[in-house]
Amino acid sequence: MVRHHAEIYDTVLAGQSAAQRPLIEGTLAGLRFVRNQAAGETGLEPFIQAAAPGLSTGNGRLTGWRWKPMPLPVLALLPPRAQAWEMTRYQAYQDQLAGHTIGEIFRRAATFLTLTATHAGSLADVANADASNGKVCS
Repeated sequence: MVRHHAEIYDTVLAGQSAAQRPLIEGTLAGLRFVRNQAAGETGLEPFIQAAAPGLSTGNGRLTGWRWKPMPLPVLALLPPRAQAWEMTRYQAYQDQLAGHTIGEIFRRAATFLTLTATHAGSLADVANADASNGKVCS
């Protein structure tokens, strides 16, 4: 969404409360860190702590599992700009994901991304309608 619909993404983000904006941005950045790190051979196992069956949070279901705190990533092979980018995402992971349940994090991300996608879809519908009526959209 942020690449292909940056204006909509920014507009929806700006419409969130001042307290929600850093939570949303940090959550998505933390999930990008997981994506980047898990893309290798490690997978998700180092990131996740399964909940014991019967606990109140999630009762052992996947949504009740927790994101584990992670050690500093090894970034020496990356160029300096990429190191800085990845460290920003690592810090977001530590701040917004570590210690929280998978369900909580994915609900937060899904709520924002669904709202953003809805806005993107609404604009696409208007553009398609205008195009079919012979109007040129800017």
